[in-house]
Amino acid sequence: MDGDSEQGRGFDDLSADTGVWRYAKASRASVIVDAADYFDLMQQAMLAARRRVLLIGWDFDTRIHLAHGRRWYGKRGKGRYPRRLGSFILWLVRHRRKLEVRILKWSYGVLTWPFRGSMVMDLLRWFPNRRIDFKFDTHHPVGCSHHQKIAVLDDRVGVCGGIDMTTGRWDTREHCEGDKRRSKPRGGYYGPWHDATMMVEGEVAGALAALGDDRWAHAGGTPLGPVEGGAQDIWPAELAAQFENVEIGIARTRAEYCGRRAVTEIEELYLAHIARARHFIYAESQYFASRRVAEAIALRVAEPDPPEILLVNPAHAEGWLEQEAMDTARARLSRSIGLKDHKKRFNIVVPFSGEEPIYVHAKLMIVDDKILRIGSSNLNNRSMRLDSECDLFIDCARPGNEGACDAIAGLRHSLLAEHLGLRAEEIGPLLAQHGSMIELVKHCSGGRRQLRRLDLPELTAIEADMADNALLDPEHPEEFFEPIAKRRGLFRKGGILRRPKRAGADG
Repeated sequence: MDGDSEQGRGFDDLSADTGVWRYAKASRASVIVDAADYFDLMQQAMLAARRRVLLIGWDFDTRIHLAHGRRWYGKRGKGRYPRRLGSFILWLVRHRRKLEVRILKWSYGVLTWPFRGSMVMDLLRWFPNRRIDFKFDTHHPVGCSHHQKIAVLDDRVGVCGGIDMTTGRWDTREHCEGDKRRSKPRGGYYGPWHDATMMVEGEVAGALAALGDDRWAHAGGTPLGPVEGGAQDIWPAELAAQFENVEIGIARTRAEYCGRRAVTEIEELYLAHIARARHFIYAESQYFASRRVAEAIALRVAEPDPPEILLVNPAHAEGWLEQEAMDTARARLSRSIGLKDHKKRFNIVVPFSGEEPIYVHAKLMIVDDKILRIGSSNLNNRSMRLDSECDLFIDCARPGNEGACDAIAGLRHSLLAEHLGLRAEEIGPLLAQHGSMIELVKHCSGGRRQLRRLDLPELTAIEADMADNALLDPEHPEEFFEPIAKRRGLFRKGGILRRPKRAGADG
């Protein structure tokens, strides 16, 4: 079964637009910032579901607590239920007699879950219950991963964004320095973590269900099919709708595999959105390592009157290997863009809480307060060409979306306020006063919460070669196995970003 031709879930209604799989209506939609709110809201939504909970993620850990505090939780007459995810899922199917729970996790988890002791016990407790099905997804080329983070409840409410239901993600929007609630299941502290996702209701949730059903089937599960007789009102009562009756676009990445064609909608959409910018781009991403995206930015900042581009990144990627791959590529690309940036309109900033850097895991972009996109894709080669990804976007230029611009602007102000320790209502006047986001950052970063300009490291010769050859972040799966001499890398003939000439080199 090819996900682009399957009829039962509507895969034939592909959009004719470049970089878009399909458009679908949402009766309500809201961006949820940071996992403290997301975990709590997801628990509320799952309590309301009656037929199916489908959870798809890069990682999934039953040991996390959906809300912090006592072991048992209950409010508004809904009874007492466990906060710990593994126990909550079991409680849910015992109290919802027609509910099925389907969980799909990237196959890398096969290597890690035996070391998550209580998670093993959760899976053993789940195993006898036929209405709980947990699978590892291996349907991808070697070296690629399934990176989507999707949840669908009764085909009525869906979630797509950057937050996995796993350890190390929980944090509040305050990102308090030294917050002891940021603890690992086996003990130990992790630092502040910034993330975002979008909850949607209506037809667009059905589209996400179709995408999830397709992936579930290719991972070896029985096709799920549409939900019948599900709950009509799953939307959490505590979540205010930022958008109502809007059209939402969906874009994907998928590597070619087992006869299924490659899909590069997300990359195409990034290039189109960067080209659309007239005044500014505000973006948050875990990485900045995509050559194509960097070339698109370099073209824009070289214009006589370029848009401002502010990118919020973590100080460093997680782990030594990712730092070698992503931090070196970011430094190389940023310096190359700087050669074109005659008005200094491209800036990368890092959020801090006191002296603790906040790890940015969100994948979000806002263009001119007229386009909002959010999903699982990072600004790196893997997200453009290798891994499975899913992004949502709202474009005010689409018919019926004209009223969404104020909410998009409000979200940008809210995020800047979060990073600078200000109130959202202060951001508009301050932007008018200072004239740009980077000037706002310079003048309002003196408190506990602040954005600091990224200091680019000097690369060793080995690190520079690694970045140039995209050794650990290739653009195609087969490049994992190519000799370095055959790599095309970040700097290519005919591209905007070219390797600087060495003395004596012949053009």
